[in-house]
Order: sequence, then C-alpha cells, then structure tokens
Amino acid sequence: MSSHISNNRPEPDQVLVDIADYVLNYKVDSDLALETAHYCFLDTIGCGFEALTYPACTKLLGPIVPGTIVPNGAKVPGTAYQLDPIQAAFNIGAMVRWLDFNDTWLAAEWGHPSDNLGGILAVADWISRNNIANGKAPLNMSTVIAAMVKAHEIQGVLALENSFNKVGLDHVILVKVASTAVVGMLLGLTREELINALSLAFVDGQSLRTYRHAPNTGSRKSWAAGDATSRAVRLALIAQKGEMGYPSVLTAPTWGFYDVSFKGQAFKFQRSYGSYVMENVLFKISFPAEFHSQTAVEAAMTLHTRLQEMGKSSEDIKSIKIRTHEAAIRIIDKKGPLHNPADRDHAIQYMVAVPLIFGRLTAADYEDNVAQDARIDILRDKITCVEDPQFTLDYHDPEKRSIANALTVELNDGTVLEEVVVEYPIGHKRRREEGIPKLIEKYKINVARIFADKQQKEILDRTLTYKSFVNSPVNEIVDLMV
Repeated sequence: MSSHISNNRPEPDQVLVDIADYVLNYKVDSDLALETAHYCFLDTIGCGFEALTYPACTKLLGPIVPGTIVPNGAKVPGTAYQLDPIQAAFNIGAMVRWLDFNDTWLAAEWGHPSDNLGGILAVADWISRNNIANGKAPLNMSTVIAAMVKAHEIQGVLALENSFNKVGLDHVILVKVASTAVVGMLLGLTREELINALSLAFVDGQSLRTYRHAPNTGSRKSWAAGDATSRAVRLALIAQKGEMGYPSVLTAPTWGFYDVSFKGQAFKFQRSYGSYVMENVLFKISFPAEFHSQTAVEAAMTLHTRLQEMGKSSEDIKSIKIRTHEAAIRIIDKKGPLHNPADRDHAIQYMVAVPLIFGRLTAADYEDNVAQDARIDILRDKITCVEDPQFTLDYHDPEKRSIANALTVELNDGTVLEEVVVEYPIGHKRRREEGIPKLIEKYKINVARIFADKQQKEILDRTLTYKSFVNSPVNEIVDLMV
C-alpha cells in the first residue's frame, strides 16, 4: 500500500503575501518615521565613512574583478567605485555594519535595520543613473527614505516575537527578507514576482550565528549584513526575470522553513506592518559597542569620573557587579581570551573595563595595540554579571523597550560606590531630544574623516536639511559623496 503526496500547488504562505502587500500598497505618512529615517540615513552612511579608515574593511570592497567599472552602475559613497547593484549593495552594507555603530532593534530577535540601506541605496542609485541615460527622471531621496521605513518595519516586526538566534540562525536572515521586499518594490516587481522573490529568500540556506559567539567570534559579523542585502538584490533581479517561486516555502511539511529551520513553529506577530519600528529604532550615538552593553558603558563612564573625583583609578577596584538583562548575559557575558576586535566588541567586561581605565570607548579601543594593556584583562576578571528579572521584563515590554544595566563598584579599601543605573541609552526614543544633536555631531565628524573642507560643506548643505535632502535626486546625493 502506498500513500501519495499531493502535488497541487498551494496558495502562497500568508507571511509572504502580507509583506508583499505592505511594500506595494502602504503609504508612509508618519512625519516622525520619515524624519527619523532621515537621521538614520545620515548616521548609517556616516558609520560607513568611519569604517573606510580601517583596512580590514576596505580590503573587502570594490569590484569582484579588479578594475571593473560598470556604466551607469551604482557608486559606493566614500570611494571611487562604480559597480553593479549586487556588488555595490555588498560594499555599502559591509561599510555601514563594520564597526557595529549603526542603529539597532531589540526584541525576541535583535539586529540592525539600517543594514538594509546597502541594497536600497545601491538599487536606487543604479535605477536613477539608468533612468537619466534613457531620458527619464531619477529617483529622489524621498523614495530612499520611505523604503528605509518599510525595510525597518519588515525586519523589526518579524523580530518582535520570533527568535532566530534561539534556533542558531543569525539575524541577517531578516536583512535579506526585508531588503528583498523593498528592493523588489524599487525595481517595479509585480505582486506575484515579489512573492516569488520573498520565497527565494527563505529557500536559501541561512547564516549560522557561529561567527558571533565564543569561541568563534570573528569579522564575518561585520560583513554578514552586506552579504545578506546583496543577496536580496540578486534574488529580486532573478524574480524580475520571471523565475518561479515556492509558495509554501514556510509551511510545507518536512521541507519548509518552519520544519527545517524553526523547530516546527510558525512565525508569531505582535502587530501589523506600519511605521512603528523606524519611530522607535535605537541609535548608537556615543559608543561603538554591541547594543546590550550601551547603558553599561555609559554607567562606566560615570564611574570613571567619580573615581577621578575621589583621587582613585581602576587599579583601586576590587570588584564590579553588573545587574543586567538576560539577552546581555546570553550574548556578551564573556570570560577568557579575546582574540580579535570582533571578539572584544561582544564582551561586556571589555566594554566596561576600557572606559573605567581610560574614560573613553572608541572603535580604535578594540584594536590589538589597546587590548594589550594588561590592566584591561585584570579588570575584566573582576567583573561579574547577574540577571535582574525586572530588567529582562522591561527589555521585552513594548511600552518601555529598555536596555538597562546597573554597575556597583567595590574598592580595595572596602568602600562600595553608589550603584549607577542607566535604563535607556542616549540613542533610545525616550532620549531622542538629547540624542539627535549628538547624532548630527557624529555625522559631521565621520564626513570629515573622508572629505576635504569644500566637499564636506557641500555634503552637509545638501543633506542636513530634511526638505532639501528628500527632494534631491539620489544620484546627485551619491555623487557628492564620492
């Protein structure tokens, strides 16, 4: 006796349909979301400029075949490269993520929604240059800003209730899905083509989190998002050519994503797609550090000042206790040797020790020449993390979304300093008024890293004012930055 498997083609999974309908039909009309997206663009591209000062990043950039220039191709800001949109997306995506300094979203899954800018900007620039070559109008930056809102929303809403890290998958799967959807929209895919493209994103094998965790933490975490957003461009272009999709890619018994990669569980959703994520996104403004540690670093800076006022230094510290949330303990509570910069910026003990010793934490502080200072490892060994259940609850509370850390320092003479508690980092929505001027200053510093004074002024004049920025052609803004 044999059983037959039905070969009737099912209707597309609802998750795919909902994403496609959202990107094709939803009009972004939230002033808060659009204005925040403007700041997000400035901050994200600025992070890329800073990354261009690091050879470990720049060695990965440029065309696959050296010397290749693509007519009407997408340009890579901060460089002289003009590439096909797939490779340009990788370049931009790797730049903006390299130093772990662009925006963050924390929920059941975490990630960095501005990673999607790699695909969005590359495709928008490529379309604009080809439009001009064919006598058509280029896209304006308003299109890029609206696309950023939608990419943030897809990545962030999928992350609210669905933990990919708990099944061993890296969060860049959400970059690939979100970028596929939004890039497909920019390319003019039909609803059917867009659903096909999204199915292809889920059919792909997905990145493991191996490169983010001890004992394998390494630099792939700095280019993984560039890889994901460039793959999204590739899949959208394939779908545009009429390549078929796989409608039950998520739900197919045995062979679907849920059964193969998500322990048989279907995705859960807390809310429908709108503009919530961009409105509530977290900016990394003061410190290039894994976001679960941002408030701990801020507390450590306060304690450094307090120690100085007492005539003390880090060498007078006997022990440090960090009250923190569960996600921080799971990801960045790390003992033992730290082998490279990527290892160090995912170790809360390192990220607290450096400001306690030096009164700062910069991207350069993860490099070997700083890490060799023996005081850092001595202080790391004195730091203990404990979970505070209320901090964990507040972390998941949609009305709070705090990322709290509290530091208590005991000195060698028995003195216990008053605990320093920081619930919300400066890049949080609750501290937006305080944070935006610092974000703009960060952007100006990053522009100055790459461009001469005259070009700096031109860039700032065209990008800092919202109205002039969004009404500018994409290619003109990019041309200012090359």
